Amino acid sequence: MTNMELMEHWTNRAEDDYNAMIAVYDSKQYNWSLFIGHLVVEKLLKGLYAKLNEKEPYAPKTHNLLALAERCNLELNESQVDVLSRITRFNIMARYDDAKNDFHKRCTAEYAKGQIAVIKELKLWLKEKLI
Repeated sequence: MTNMELMEHWTNRAEDDYNAMIAVYDSKQYNWSLFIGHLVVEKLLKGLYAKLNEKEPYAPKTHNLLALAERCNLELNESQVDVLSRITRFNIMARYDDAKNDFHKRCTAEYAKGQIAVIKELKLWLKEKLI
């Protein structure tokens, strides 16, 4: 797969996941909607990595959004660093039992709605970089 084909693959999967995130939110499974939101951002970053690395387009196998952003040489402000760190934790907190209960309690409709808005902003910002 060329780097541009791989970029398109990741961006298409991110769009699929974005739609799934909304559907899962609508079903009131707020913790899982944020887990999927993490996947949206991760896949967009992996798409950007592919675009920027023609010779080695396969992104590192990591779920750490900050590490992926660094590999894409993105200049992040403090707020963006905080957001990427928080969204990365959704990946862990939704999966593992020791964190799952606390995360589930925190994930009210209001909290999830606010985080989805942040994920949407990140999605738009990253998609601009993918053009």
